[in-house]
Amino acid sequence: MDHSTTVYERTKDITPHYDNIDLDLIKAGAMLHDVGRTVTNDIKHAYLGADLLRQLNVDEKICKITERHIGAGISAKEAQKLRLPPRNYIPQTLEEKIVAHADNLVHGTEPVDLDFVINKWTKKGMATESIDRLIKLHNELIK
Repeated sequence: MDHSTTVYERTKDITPHYDNIDLDLIKAGAMLHDVGRTVTNDIKHAYLGADLLRQLNVDEKICKITERHIGAGISAKEAQKLRLPPRNYIPQTLEEKIVAHADNLVHGTEPVDLDFVINKWTKKGMATESIDRLIKLHNELIK
């Protein structure tokens, strides 16, 4: 819960740049984005969390935030390599992008900057494609 609260607080660093966004959706998405960690702590937590929320009849917009919050999204090619169900894991809406990136900019319960995230992902051996997508998302959201 502390992590999700920090992610929600981090969204507040991004949302002032926008007028036409659903702040309630962002709050709900930030607070529920990691619900799948009750099932597993691996990358599958995103789609499993979304499916859990769907079973509970939670608004599909929140389910999509949960499903698409991993990094700056996962391409179809990456999803196949990771043995994830064939779905669109790239954040589409502004609210999805804001929650995903706020999550990127939190390490545990500590806010971090883009350089920290790039270094962390590089050390983990993340694909250049993922890091490029992260930088593009950052540049899109942080004005």
